[in-house]
Amino acid sequence: MVCISLKLNCFCTVLALTFAAHVASAQTGITVTLSLPEAEKRFVQNNYQLIAQQYQTDQARAEVITARLFDNPEINYENLLYNPDTRKFLGTSMATGQYQASVSQMIKLAGKRNKNIQLANSGVKLAAYAYFDLMRTLRFSLHASFYKTYYDQQSAKVYEQQINSLKLLLSANEQQLKLGNVAVKDIIRIKSLLYNLQGEYSSLMNEIEDSQTQIKLMTNIDPGANLLLTISPEEEQSYQLNKQVYTNLLDSARNNRSDLQLAKAGMTYAENNLKLQKANAVPDVELSLSYDLKGSYPDHYTGIGIKMPIPLFNRNQGEIKKARIAIDAGKLQVQQQNAQLENEVYNSYASALRIENLYQGFDKGFHADFDKLIAEVVKNFKNRNISLIEFLDFYDAYKASTLQMNTLKYERMNAKEEINFVTGSTIFK
Repeated sequence: MVCISLKLNCFCTVLALTFAAHVASAQTGITVTLSLPEAEKRFVQNNYQLIAQQYQTDQARAEVITARLFDNPEINYENLLYNPDTRKFLGTSMATGQYQASVSQMIKLAGKRNKNIQLANSGVKLAAYAYFDLMRTLRFSLHASFYKTYYDQQSAKVYEQQINSLKLLLSANEQQLKLGNVAVKDIIRIKSLLYNLQGEYSSLMNEIEDSQTQIKLMTNIDPGANLLLTISPEEEQSYQLNKQVYTNLLDSARNNRSDLQLAKAGMTYAENNLKLQKANAVPDVELSLSYDLKGSYPDHYTGIGIKMPIPLFNRNQGEIKKARIAIDAGKLQVQQQNAQLENEVYNSYASALRIENLYQGFDKGFHADFDKLIAEVVKNFKNRNISLIEFLDFYDAYKASTLQMNTLKYERMNAKEEINFVTGSTIFK
């Protein structure tokens, strides 16, 4: 019995040390330690979707250059190919040749050029707001994935600690089983809990790998890298929802939401397009200057001409109607975007407030007290004051409370990011 007691004391000491120590999972590849500011810096510089959208903006700016250009003048020249009387080709002399030449220039009326420039500038704003809205959406996705991965990694540490502790417990009890000091049912109980933890741990690691893949894609980090995410304690403490008023959040959203600005820019684009289409109904004038050696009267004929279509049938009615319909559609889009904005801000604020109240209701010293309790549980189990079932139940309760707290912390930080997302600004850093 003295030998059994010594072995049990030794095992429980190792168990307590193992539970308190951090056990890192074995990983392959390069480990990249990444904070949220570093991830965002990589995201802005290397994200393929942002770069591709930036090209769209550059293309829109190129359209402005095109709109500023004037029409090129046209030159026309015609020469006598062959004179059968003199049997000569391409004669240009007054006696035996003939040629004529003209130069013409299109003159656009009704301010078409300026209206084209205005329309192109509106296109630049559309592309710019589309870029900012894409960045807003992707940044929120990055932050959400970052916080999800970080708190899942913290939960994974709990599983690692318990799995390693149970493996030690199982090994020690199997030795005791051979000596006849432990019942088979205790071994089955330990194995059942161990297998359950390993299954949950495997599912959690799959989720972590999926989240890490999203982060790697958005930041262009090597797929084989292992991400070790870090969050400073100040980041959790600096978030104070009660310092923000709902009406301020709503005003910020109306001023900064890029999707709302995109809808307004779309309506401006439609209005500018209507102006252009009305101007296109006005015919343009083509001026020309011509010279004819001797094919017209008199010889050495010099003439000036003007050409313009008569707007008798086609007065650009269809394009004008389309432009007017686009304006009506744009107004509805702005109204829809406003309604969506208000609902999203209210819902995000209400959710964040509910989560914050729940978080503030938790005793901040709860986990420290629980750690002390677990240490006492280990001590009592070592002294055989509690049964194996009670010991494992305490372990299970510790795991559940830790996972719940990590989930709550994630929901709290994600609620902060949702408010930043729906307001289109960095309300909380």
